[in-house]
Amino acid sequence: MKLLSSREFNRDVSLAKREAAVEPVLITDRGQPTHVLMSIAEFRRLTGESENIVDLLAAPDTLELEAADGNDGAWDHREVLK
Repeated sequence: MKLLSSREFNRDVSLAKREAAVEPVLITDRGQPTHVLMSIAEFRRLTGESENIVDLLAAPDTLELEAADGNDGAWDHREVLK
């Protein structure tokens, strides 16, 4: 695992991203590990996540929530007639 100080990371983010494509990069702050940078492929492998466009399109529709007062939340712009 590659080690980078936060100063090195800030100085050359591109280097950190290139390194993370090969292996996870441990980022340290004052000598203590604080973050890990890794490729999305490695992250998905570790978490079992496999989100792609097909998964996104197959996702269920979002839930429609009703307001407690029965108002659908839409702004009623009609003029009130008396």
